[in-house]
Amino acid sequence: MDHLGQPYYAGLLSAAQVHGASHQKPQEFQVVVRTNRPEIRCGQVRVRFVARRNVAEATTEAVNTARGTLRISNPEATAFDLVGYPDHCGGLSNVATVLVELAERLRPDHLLRESVHSPVPWLQRLGFLLERVGAEELSKALSARVRAEADEYVPLRVGRAASAASRDSRWKILVNENVEPDL
Repeated sequence: MDHLGQPYYAGLLSAAQVHGASHQKPQEFQVVVRTNRPEIRCGQVRVRFVARRNVAEATTEAVNTARGTLRISNPEATAFDLVGYPDHCGGLSNVATVLVELAERLRPDHLLRESVHSPVPWLQRLGFLLERVGAEELSKALSARVRAEADEYVPLRVGRAASAASRDSRWKILVNENVEPDL
């Protein structure tokens, strides 16, 4: 992507794996880019591109690999991407499972700093899930911003009916899916 002059980073489950938080090996290599691109195959590896409008704003770090340097999302940006794109990550229960392991690498001040690059509903969902997986100190870092900026309740699971869902008033989440980490 560098040779095309396009911002990118390895993200989602691929970044989580590099950060030591992959419960299972991802079935594809996930790259976050500015606009949609069709998936490609590089030998046995399927590369899936996930579009994020503000890809250049996410905090990344360089990781040395056998074939060169790879730009990946830092742990905090990875956490936000996981809740932002759960369908690319095996669903919310799998996201919660990964967050259990990723929480060890997350820092509250960095999480808050990274939060400005994500939509408020992502903050709501991440705070809710971090609290659910026992990472209360991390969720506290997001709660003040959610209180100040979350204007409405949002569904935990986008695209699923939420009319009969219970409400979590702290995170302004309509709990329309039962999330169970696999640990």
